[in-house]
Amino acid sequence: MKKVNTLVKKSDITKLKSYYGEALGNIDFKAYVDNLDVSDDILIKYTSSIEDAVKENNNCKSCPGLKNCPNTLKGHRFTALKDGNNLNFSYIPCPMLIKEENTYAYKKNITCFDLPKEISEASFSKAYRDDNKRLPIFKYFKEFMDSYLKDKKGKGLYLSGSFGSGKTYLVAALFNELAKKNISSALVYYPELLRSLKSSFGSDYEEKFDFIKTVPLLLLDDIGAENTTSWSRDEVLGPILQYRMEEELPTFFTSNLTLSELEASLSITNSGTEKVKAKRIIERIKQLTVPLELISKNRRN
Repeated sequence: MKKVNTLVKKSDITKLKSYYGEALGNIDFKAYVDNLDVSDDILIKYTSSIEDAVKENNNCKSCPGLKNCPNTLKGHRFTALKDGNNLNFSYIPCPMLIKEENTYAYKKNITCFDLPKEISEASFSKAYRDDNKRLPIFKYFKEFMDSYLKDKKGKGLYLSGSFGSGKTYLVAALFNELAKKNISSALVYYPELLRSLKSSFGSDYEEKFDFIKTVPLLLLDDIGAENTTSWSRDEVLGPILQYRMEEELPTFFTSNLTLSELEASLSITNSGTEKVKAKRIIERIKQLTVPLELISKNRRN
């Protein structure tokens, strides 16, 4: 709140009255002060500040949009406010700014880990709907949202398919929609998560690991693209899936591999072939998800 100095020397009163009288010749100034319902003795002291308020008020009447806002504080209007028998001045946020802040406030509910910016801005309205192969996915999304918003339960999705078909974008659109309902989620590029966890031993490993385990909605993106090791499979992926299965936390996966192909990939490590351990991971994924496939043209070209 900006307060204008009310201490005015008596020798300046005549000059201020003259300045105020000239300002009253401006029809916009006259209309503005008439709405304030404050005595002329008070208004005389604030003529210059009122003129600033009138100018910014007029700017708002012919608003050029938030991006091109000409006011001193972009997205705000310098405004005179009646305070008893006095005046105070404040910068009031405009409706467009409030709307924009509310529109993007949901983003605080989403954590994106090493994924492109476009993924964080994904929406159903921008998703391609020209491919009938996507219809089962949209049907699944509707059923999941109905179920999850009702009781916070619902099976996640194992979405496999061709490179660049939009798998990650579609899941991100679902998470963004639920974020608007104040539901937290994380979209994680899985190969990079493994590298990050490995490099964070002795620092914030547990914090990262616990966040991934416990976040209400989780997407492990591009699973199967990593170099499988016993550590990544048995010490990272296995415990994450086990915890989320026990706590009934919806977990989503995207992959270029089918579940059978992923099982084969997870079975081969530097230690040799370990089919039983790989199968155990796949069984957990099956418990957590509905498997769907999206084979489509590459949307990235």
